[in-house]
This record gives sequence, structure tokens and C-alpha cells, in this order.
Amino acid sequence: MNNRSDYYPKKGRVILHIDMNAFYCSVHEAVEPALYQNKPLAVAGSVELRKGIIVTSSYTARSQGVKTGMQVRQALKLCPDLVLLRPDFDLYRQFSRRFMNIVYEYSPLMQAMSIDECFVDITGSSQFGTPLEIASQIQVRIKEELGLPCSVGVAPNKLLAKMASDMKKPNGLTVLRKRDVPQLLWDKPCSYLYGIGNRTAEKLSKLNITTIGQLAAAEESFLIKEFGVNGSWLKLASNGIDEAPVLEEREPSKSIGHTTTLPQDVTLFSDVSRVFLNLADQVARRLRRQQFVSGTIQITIRDPAMKTISRALTLSAPTENADEIHKIACGLFSKHWKEGKPIRLLGITLQSLQPKQTAAIQLDLFDYVEKPRKEQLNKTMDKIRDKYGESAILTAGMLGDDPSALIRNHKVRGTSLQMDHLRLPQEEEE
Repeated sequence: MNNRSDYYPKKGRVILHIDMNAFYCSVHEAVEPALYQNKPLAVAGSVELRKGIIVTSSYTARSQGVKTGMQVRQALKLCPDLVLLRPDFDLYRQFSRRFMNIVYEYSPLMQAMSIDECFVDITGSSQFGTPLEIASQIQVRIKEELGLPCSVGVAPNKLLAKMASDMKKPNGLTVLRKRDVPQLLWDKPCSYLYGIGNRTAEKLSKLNITTIGQLAAAEESFLIKEFGVNGSWLKLASNGIDEAPVLEEREPSKSIGHTTTLPQDVTLFSDVSRVFLNLADQVARRLRRQQFVSGTIQITIRDPAMKTISRALTLSAPTENADEIHKIACGLFSKHWKEGKPIRLLGITLQSLQPKQTAAIQLDLFDYVEKPRKEQLNKTMDKIRDKYGESAILTAGMLGDDPSALIRNHKVRGTSLQMDHLRLPQEEEE
């Protein structure tokens, strides 16, 4: 009988990618099966207005043509029985924490990629079984303990593990080895390779490289000439090679951000300013809660044709203040966006984060008195909102009928990339 350790490589790694299937809808089905199980479900951003966008849909709804990003109105035409649900991000974060805690039991080398997916390096976890046994145990436990389906990819690196988990959904368990790459991947289009976006795929196509196999056969020097340092990655990835480590996701955030999709196009600067005010308010709250300051402010703007731009400004001194973040966001917008051009999405991301205790916040001659006062005001307002809710203190400029005004409601706001619930002590998040 083989020893468990015989199933693990002597020099390589064993990586799992766990991907929850139709996560938001699956959570609602698990919590209220009598209402929602096997029904065509969709979580939408604006249920009442019927102008919202489908955030995600159940597999039953997908079988009837309902897709993520589709307008609610269009989805209802395709599937008249579609059950529309408001998002409940508090609930999703609870289930996210619970499924990742199950995964974490098998290895501390776990990296959360979003609210519904993670990598885990189980190279040193042979005491729990063979790689396939561990993958199966995790999948079964998540189903039995939480009532949620997931797909698991088993591979020697993160790239192939991610691609393996995508191959069979829902409830798939797929092994993808380097030696499988030529047979399983090389005939696929370049865009099929995880990490290659539409723009890169289009450029490759213009260079007469349309399949992953053609990319694998291309000269690395040619790819570097066309794509810079990314050319080396393209060559390696197309051959199934990826040395990126699984990073323990108990480390600090690298950025803190919020975006909001607007129910109708916005053109007036006054509307843009109000949305940015709400976004700045909440990203600053999250920043202070994690005890960071930010050295770079980035804004994201998307038009109705889904064209997206991001612009950033690095500060002379880091900040934690919403009013500074709001002022910079509005300044970046005015500089980089043509007045009157329609907008569908706005976002603010705080980057270059530093722990507040160790950050050298420069105090110039004019604000060395004002900054301590501002800090004390922030602390007081944060305490009031912690106790009485996010809407306990608002300015008139924050009020409106777009989704940014709802951003303080933790049940309805959130994104798949917001990972505070894994970094903060549990009692703070409930």
C-alpha cells in the first residue's frame, strides 16, 4: 500500500483553487431552501427600479439565458419566473469566512482572491490524505456544513489550479498537470488562458498568435519585444509554468476601494461629486478601521460602453481623511474626464497603504494644529457610527437616490474583492 507522501512531489508543489459556484445565489438557497432551492434566482443591484444589473444568477437561471452584467429588464424577458433578490453582503461575508475557515484547517498557506474563491498550498498537508482526498474532503465539508456547492482545481501551481476549477462547474473536481497542457489547452484561444485579458488577446491575434499552443511556441524574445516584461510571463504561462507563491491572506490589505454602478448615466459634476463623497466616506472609514493611512488616491470611471479608465495621484503626505480623499477624487475627475460625457460607474481606491503607527505624517506650518483636531473628530465620529450605525452622521451632500447613498448599508453594499471580513477580528464584522 502506498504511503500518502508518495502522492506528493519531492520538489514541486500541490495547489488547490476552491471556487464557490454561483456564490451569492447559493447562499440564499442554503439559508432558505424552501423558498429558493432549484429556482431561477438572480441577485441584482436595483430590484425595485428594474433598471439594475444582474450581479450573479443561479445555474437554473443561467440555463434560461440569464447572465452576469445583463440588465434586469432583459433578464426578465428571457426568464419571466426569475426571482430577484437584493444583495446581502453581511450574509455573504459570514459564509465566505466560514468556507475559508474550513479550507484553512488543511493548510495555513491560504490566499483569498475574492469573497468566493481562494488558493491553498497543501504541499505539506499529507497528514490529511492524498491531494485528491483533501480536495474531496474540502468540497464535501463545504456542501455538508454550509450547503454550498464549489469546484476545486488540483494542480502544481496557481495558474493551472485556477484553470482546472473552471473546467467543471458546478461541483467539479479537476486535476490539471503540466503534462496535460498541450493536449487540453493548446488548441484553445489565447483569451482562455487565465491572466490574458481581451486587449492582450487582440494584440496577440494581430500578431497571428490565436491559440495557446501558438503562444507556447512563440520566441520569448519576440514576446518581450511586443509586451515588455509581460512577454516572459506569456511564454511561461502558455506552457503551464507558474512559480507565484500562495501568499497567506492574513497579511494587511494592499489597497482599499469601493466602486458603484449607477442605475442611469450621470453627466452632471454635482452628481459625480455626491457619489465620490459617499465613496470617500466609506473607504476612509475602512482605512481607519484597519489603522492605515493612504499615500495614493485612484479613481475609476466607466462609461455606458464599458470603457474604463483609472487615474491616480500620489500625495505629498499620507491621509486618512474623507474630505481630502473627496477633494482629490473630484480634482482627478475634472482633469481627466470631459464634462458632460456620460458615466455608468465610479470608484475610489486607496493605495500605497502604510500602518498609521509607523507612517511619518508630515505636518506643515499651516496644518500642524488642524491635523490633530481632525484626527480627534474622526475618532469621535467613528465611535458614534460604530455604536449607532453608518447613517448616524451624514452631510447633506451625501444624500441622493443612486446606489452610492446606500453604500453605508452593509447588507446591500460590498464587492467580491472586498476582503475586510477575513482580516478583521470576527466580533467587529458581525
